Amino acid sequence: MTELDYDYLASLVQKIQDGDTDSFAELYSVTYQRQYSFACQFVRDPYLAQDILQELYIHALKHIKQLRNPRLFVSWLNQINFRLCFDMSRKNKRNQKELCLEEAAPALSGSASDSEDPIDRYSRRLEIFDQIKALPERECQAILMKYYHDMKLDEIAFAMGCSKSSVKRYLSRGYEKLRTTLEDFPFIS
Repeated sequence: MTELDYDYLASLVQKIQDGDTDSFAELYSVTYQRQYSFACQFVRDPYLAQDILQELYIHALKHIKQLRNPRLFVSWLNQINFRLCFDMSRKNKRNQKELCLEEAAPALSGSASDSEDPIDRYSRRLEIFDQIKALPERECQAILMKYYHDMKLDEIAFAMGCSKSSVKRYLSRGYEKLRTTLEDFPFIS
């Protein structure tokens, strides 16, 4: 995924807050794919992820004037997305097999060689992803945000509604459990 231009996004947010609702379409197009990828990985259902995104952007449009610092728009959007996904996954505890790997960032592929069979690489990613989803909820969420979405610790803490030290603890515990369960994978050290 491409790096976001926070200054550009802040200028769009400012325009929207000043009454230019047409700028919301641009804001949506710039942020949609990243938000969709997160929701899709979290709920493991592309149709449910689309529903969540619809709620997310309706909520964002309604409440964007309450955002005090336009540079924090992405963190604010991540937090809303996380909470919507969390609420939805609580309601729908069904375990969908369909993953959104096409839309999602590559899963911790580590040192997989280019000559490796794509089917082996795909099944390895599935196994890693399944092990991540099997972690306790907070550890799973922290790892997904950190390694799949390249979020910073501060952003993860904000999205999860906890302290930065709690995020570090969730990451450490989760990574240690993954290291134990995936010790036969050479890139988990």
